[in-house]
Amino acid sequence: MTTILRDWSYRYQWFYDTVSALAALSVGGEKRFRRLFLKDLPIHPEAKVLDLCCGAGQATQELVKHFTSVTGLDASPIAIKRAKQNVPQAEYVEAFAEKMPFSDRTFDLVITNTAMHEMDSEQLQQIIQEVHRVLTPEGQFIIIDFHRPTNPLFWLPIATFLWLFETETAWQLLKTDLHQLLNKSGFKVDSCQLYAGGSLQVLRSRKLKIGD
Repeated sequence: MTTILRDWSYRYQWFYDTVSALAALSVGGEKRFRRLFLKDLPIHPEAKVLDLCCGAGQATQELVKHFTSVTGLDASPIAIKRAKQNVPQAEYVEAFAEKMPFSDRTFDLVITNTAMHEMDSEQLQQIIQEVHRVLTPEGQFIIIDFHRPTNPLFWLPIATFLWLFETETAWQLLKTDLHQLLNKSGFKVDSCQLYAGGSLQVLRSRKLKIGD
């Protein structure tokens, strides 16, 4: 089930931006939210980076400040158009994350920011396999997305947000053990940092080399 508010968030950029800003207050504001992936991340400016399911380029805007080669991928032509306008420094590809049009071992770093909750379990597995394929050996994969709250006080806010703006796939992600799923797909999870009472996770993993 979806609500009209979810439809508005896709149709109107100003509404999406307002919702995003309000949601980011739980982690100290939108600026801090967009920089969560930078914590403990060694910056190699020459690294090739993929912003997976980039949307209108919110995370891409932060990535281009630190890396010279950034590509944004999204299946939505509207999102790609907005991203190009917002962050023209990056390259963009319109395609599905489950079947990316990139060669094997293309990227050193793949980041996905609050997008995996849009996928059903089969799509999620396919995407993780695709990320593994396009990453270089020991390349990093960072997932920022919802997590089952560890603080009971955050259950009402997250439940309200999911009901208003998300679908059943977001609820399913709360039950999904991404750590285990990544391990089964050839990744080693290096860390999982929780924010906003455990309702948001930053999961850092790397592609294992053959023989690891």
